[in-house]
Amino acid sequence: MLAGFIQEVLSVSGLFTLLMLLMLQAVLGFDNLLYISIESKRVGEDKAPMVRRWGIGLAALFRVVLLFIIVALFDALAEPLFGVHLPGFFVGEFTFQSLIALAGGAFIIYTAVKEITHLLTVEFIEHSEGGRPKTVLQAILLIVAMNLVFSFDSILSAMAIANDKSVDSAGNIVIAYQVWLMAIAIIVSGIGMALMADAVANFLKKNRMYEVLGLFILFLVGVLLVTEGAHVAHMHIFGVAIDAMSKSSFYLVIFVLVVTDIISSNYQKRLWAQKEAEILGDGSPEASCAGADEYMAGKRSARSA
Repeated sequence: MLAGFIQEVLSVSGLFTLLMLLMLQAVLGFDNLLYISIESKRVGEDKAPMVRRWGIGLAALFRVVLLFIIVALFDALAEPLFGVHLPGFFVGEFTFQSLIALAGGAFIIYTAVKEITHLLTVEFIEHSEGGRPKTVLQAILLIVAMNLVFSFDSILSAMAIANDKSVDSAGNIVIAYQVWLMAIAIIVSGIGMALMADAVANFLKKNRMYEVLGLFILFLVGVLLVTEGAHVAHMHIFGVAIDAMSKSSFYLVIFVLVVTDIISSNYQKRLWAQKEAEILGDGSPEASCAGADEYMAGKRSARSA
């Protein structure tokens, strides 16, 4: 068994598959890091690093367990649990996977909207930790639970990559999943997330302007999960089928959001520099132009340094 495991992992095809799985985990783990950063800050600055480490560690452990469960019960999990048939109004055949995606996505949307509302209504943003404080246990449990919700998408995607197909004597296609390769990718990605979690949290803390961007990305993740769950459940609302949001559309929207936010932030800073110079120069247009030139010169020198 050990020899077969080593041969599977260290073969050329095994190493290539492992690399693809690690890239997949890295891409799908970004939104998870955003949620962990937002949730961990509710326990206080002194306890947040511990919450992130325990949350990610336990989540990685349960993620491996979930991997083995999904592989073993893959066909059973795809079977409908119950259906709702209200012709012309609402129709759906719900599986375990669709219910997890719908519930998890809805909770993430709720969390993102609540945090955005909090940022708009709180009196002192810089001293706000966002929402109602939580105990260490509550925060860790939420991080683990949401990590498992994110895991369904990543595990199913990994199963599409890490498998060996063969034909049996009866001519049927037999699929053998490379479970250990997927488990290694989960453990490595968990270690990577643990190493990056503090850096992401500190970046958001020092650059509060990007916190709104992160919350909108988290909102889109919730929309992605809800639409995927609705698609798996073959949901129809008022006779209209709910299709899953495509990954290409998701990443395109994320890219546009990030670029727009960066350009908007730089433009806002330039306007502030102009306004400040204009005030100091008694409102003269020359002072305003000089302030903008000084701001741009400062950016160029910072890049060259």
